[in-house]
Amino acid sequence: MKVSRTSRLNGEYQKAISEILRYAKDKMHDLKGLVSVTEADVAPDLKTAIIYVSIYGLGEAETKRSFEALKANAGFIRHELSQMMHMRTVPALTFRMDNSMVY
Repeated sequence: MKVSRTSRLNGEYQKAISEILRYAKDKMHDLKGLVSVTEADVAPDLKTAIIYVSIYGLGEAETKRSFEALKANAGFIRHELSQMMHMRTVPALTFRMDNSMVY
């Protein structure tokens, strides 16, 4: 079975961003609760990536505040990703909530 490059990169970006979020929680003070990267969808040209996250906070307001903090720190996460992945281009990150666990 042949696996495409973008599907391999999706998995690698998912793991790398999860690791970044795990150790960078100290720097992002508004990021509370359990943050889980459920999926990464990298464009074939490697310019953009949509990152789906689930946040289990203390309540709805806390979850929204954590998601806004995550979106505000997208540049920092992209910088850390460039240090970790060593690729020529690192995609611009767009975060989206994954509410599939609610269903």
